[in-house]
Amino acid sequence: MSKWEKNPEKLEKEALDSSETWRILKNVVVISVAFMVQFTAYCGAANLQSSINAKKGLGTASLAAVYAGLIFSNIFLPAIAIRWLGTKWAISLSFITYMPYIAAQLRPTFYTLIPAALIVGLGGGPLWCAKCTYLSVVSEVHSKISKIPAEALLVRFLGLFFMIFQMNQVWGNLISSLVLSSGNNTAAVTAVNATLIPEICGANFLPSADAGEALKQQPPEKIQMIVGIYLVCMAGAALIVAIGVDSMKRYDSGRVGSGTGLSGLALLVVTLKLLIEPNQLLLVAINIFVGYQQAFFGADFTVAFVSCAIGTGSVGFVMLVYGLADAIGCVATGYIAKITGRLPLICCALTVHVALFITVLVWRPQAGLSYVMYIIAVLWGLCDSIWIVQINAYYGLLFPGREEAAFSNFRLWESVGYIIAYLISPYMRTSTKTYVMFAILIVGASCYFTVEYRERKVKKFEINNLNNKEPCAEKGCDNIMFQHVE
Repeated sequence: MSKWEKNPEKLEKEALDSSETWRILKNVVVISVAFMVQFTAYCGAANLQSSINAKKGLGTASLAAVYAGLIFSNIFLPAIAIRWLGTKWAISLSFITYMPYIAAQLRPTFYTLIPAALIVGLGGGPLWCAKCTYLSVVSEVHSKISKIPAEALLVRFLGLFFMIFQMNQVWGNLISSLVLSSGNNTAAVTAVNATLIPEICGANFLPSADAGEALKQQPPEKIQMIVGIYLVCMAGAALIVAIGVDSMKRYDSGRVGSGTGLSGLALLVVTLKLLIEPNQLLLVAINIFVGYQQAFFGADFTVAFVSCAIGTGSVGFVMLVYGLADAIGCVATGYIAKITGRLPLICCALTVHVALFITVLVWRPQAGLSYVMYIIAVLWGLCDSIWIVQINAYYGLLFPGREEAAFSNFRLWESVGYIIAYLISPYMRTSTKTYVMFAILIVGASCYFTVEYRERKVKKFEINNLNNKEPCAEKGCDNIMFQHVE
């Protein structure tokens, strides 16, 4: 047993060996790798849902069920699960809840996929909240050792996490593309005549009307191979965390967070109270946008532009490029933020995303112009990396000491964005869904900038008060004020 486990109450008082910072970094990397392996399987399967389970909107309905379960989970489960299991075991056991959804791909019906999807949602709340809490706490401990501000460390750790995590798009989509493109791939190729592609595909695509004409069902043996590979990945991810990550007891002694020393009901109250705080309410729209734009690209763009124009076998390759750009962007923007600050990056993502929406509305895909899809994927991935890293980090700064509740709310509203995107996906044309996304972005960005303005005013007020108190203390102003009151 280490000295930290023997005397956890002395963690802040004892001099920590510099090797402890490397141990913290190791834990961050191991958690990141485990998430990458886990979501190699889940995201690889999710990205195909709008294409391989397009009939009656089954694929997107199952994804909506995932995030419906996630909303319930984010409100009721994370703080309680973390308190009972600890962050390490909450992560490891939550990974297992994703496995039935992958297995259900072998027999995809509303009676198999929807219940399995709800189980994924229930496990997702504790999973993501435990990850965010772990990174927040170890960044505080690392800060005490290295004297680097905890804020900067949290951004770095989140950047490192998402850089590794987003590689799941590379491996998951590489697996699906190689399997689906192997052998006789005629079933994966669009049945639409090349002259009709510009008319049906792109902004005009309507899944409920056009999916049957444009998409063909995949051979069962290829789906079985993908499912087997993905299940092995998920089992491996759970073992990686169970064996390779240190317990949070090593680091969180003396921390007063939203999950410390409270009953299950009190923990729930903390999460619900945060829902009505002004800053949280103002961030709702941007959180919804983060989820919506990810769901749109993974479900609507892939089916309307990629599967429709060049075939389902190419979906994985486009998503691979998207994931690689997202991963690089996560680590790069984390370091850029140290130089430029958060606001310039957010403004950059806002501008590029608006340009991408315009492209989606006006460009008509053609088989010979597939490279344009890859350019869109790169730019979309870079924008997404800015949103997820900077907004996640901002939550950790806005609500210190209440990380479990704060990150639960972040995931809750992000999940609302996913649900909106998946529910309307089969019934609206791509152009209409793009306009909806555009409107959410404008509202979300406006409210986000309002929060930034409010926080800057608060900090300026605190600094002014501090400056006014210092000369007053030298002159005995406290005594003067007291005498005046009397």
